[in-house]
Amino acid sequence: MAIVIDAGPSSAGARAADAGKAPFHINKIEIADLIACITKGVQDFTRAPKYGMFFGAVYAVGGWFILWLTFSLGYYYLAYPFIMGFALFAPFGAAGTYEISRRLESGEPLSWSAVFGAVWSRAGKDIGWLALVSMFTQIIWLDIAMFVFLMFYGVHMPSLPQLFANIFTTSYGLTFLIVGNAVGAVIALVVFSFTAVSPPLVVDRDVDFITAMTTSVQAVLANPRTMIAWAAVIGMDLAVSFVTLFAALIVVFPVLGHTTWHLYRRLID
Repeated sequence: MAIVIDAGPSSAGARAADAGKAPFHINKIEIADLIACITKGVQDFTRAPKYGMFFGAVYAVGGWFILWLTFSLGYYYLAYPFIMGFALFAPFGAAGTYEISRRLESGEPLSWSAVFGAVWSRAGKDIGWLALVSMFTQIIWLDIAMFVFLMFYGVHMPSLPQLFANIFTTSYGLTFLIVGNAVGAVIALVVFSFTAVSPPLVVDRDVDFITAMTTSVQAVLANPRTMIAWAAVIGMDLAVSFVTLFAALIVVFPVLGHTTWHLYRRLID
């Protein structure tokens, strides 16, 4: 069974030709398909590790920079929501891994210029628009996180040791942790729905970012069990990366990116 999505109008002549083709078909996939895509993602990483590790390292450095900035400015209480929000940009940071997987799949040669040039020429500004939507979501998430923090602790900010002690040794602090994470999970799920396949879609095909976002949401709604499982895998992998102070991202990040490409290929015809 497949769901048909009209590709919609395009923003340039080249896109008009692609938009005039048959509309997208959203396929039904199962957990077995997800496992197969993860396996292929690992295989793509092992076939071109230096490219994947480069993108993973760049993303890890971004995480380190955010931690340094929040603590150096004294906003340690925003470090956690900042890092959680930073994860929202992973689908766009992984754009290079989609092109790597596409080239490995089609047998095209790999080079740095080919990967970066192809992503820029195919995606154009649409990847940027998708990232901009996530940036606004990040701002909203930070505002909500600040509101939740003030609701529990007021304007008198506890020191970092006091905050940790309160969160992990009192029921009040535990409630704060649960509420904050629950709100963050809802926002993350919304962002996941419109970025699950939209970045690889705009990298691979000449479609506008609105069509890509709509298609992504429809793909998630058509496969809720499998896509929620995929979201859980992403969450667990990122949690491991955070525990290792982002060092694990050097491998985890590209594997997730390659897997996203193969999921996109199974979901969208």
